[in-house]
Amino acid sequence: MQRNTRIMMEGTIIAALCMALSFIPTTIGTSFTVSLGQIPLTIFALRRGFRPAFIAGFIWGILHILLGQAYILTFWQGLIEYVIAFPFAAFAGLYAGKIQQQLRNRELGRASFTAVVAAIVGALTRFFWHFVAGFIFWGAYAMWGLNPFWFSFVTQGISGLGTGVVCAVVAVLVVRTYPKLLLPQE
Repeated sequence: MQRNTRIMMEGTIIAALCMALSFIPTTIGTSFTVSLGQIPLTIFALRRGFRPAFIAGFIWGILHILLGQAYILTFWQGLIEYVIAFPFAAFAGLYAGKIQQQLRNRELGRASFTAVVAAIVGALTRFFWHFVAGFIFWGAYAMWGLNPFWFSFVTQGISGLGTGVVCAVVAVLVVRTYPKLLLPQE
C-alpha cells in the first residue's frame, strides 16, 4: 500500500508541475506551441510506466479546465482535447521497462535512443487527439487558405514534433546526467 501511495503522490505532484509549466508562454505565431508541461510527464512515464502517467496526464488535463486555461468550444471538443489528449502523453511510459533495463545494464547509448523514441511517441499520441479536435471543431479558424484537415495536421503536427523534440532533449539529459531518476528505489 505504501508503494501505491508514493506513486500516487508523485503523480499528483507531476500533474501540478505540468500545469505550472503550462503557464509559461511558448506560442509561436498564432497556431504553434511547445508544451513544456509534457516534460515532467514524460520523465514520470519513463520512471513509473504507462498507468501512473496516464492518471497524472488525466489530472493535468482536468487542471486546465479547473484553472480556466482550457479553450472549450463544445462539450465534445473539451472532452477530446483535455480529458482524452493529455492522458495519452503517457504512452511514453510504454518504454519504461525497456529504458530501466538499459540503465541497469549501463547501456547509456541505447537508453538515450529509447528516451528519444518514448518522448516522440508520447507527444505524437497526445497531439493526435488535438489534431482530431482541430479539424472537427476548430476548422472554421483555419488560416493560410488550408482546408481544416491540413491546417490541423500542420499546426498540431509541428506543435507535437516541437514538444517531442524538447521532451526528448530533456529525457536524454536525464539519462546522461541523472539516470537514477528513472530508476525508482522501493
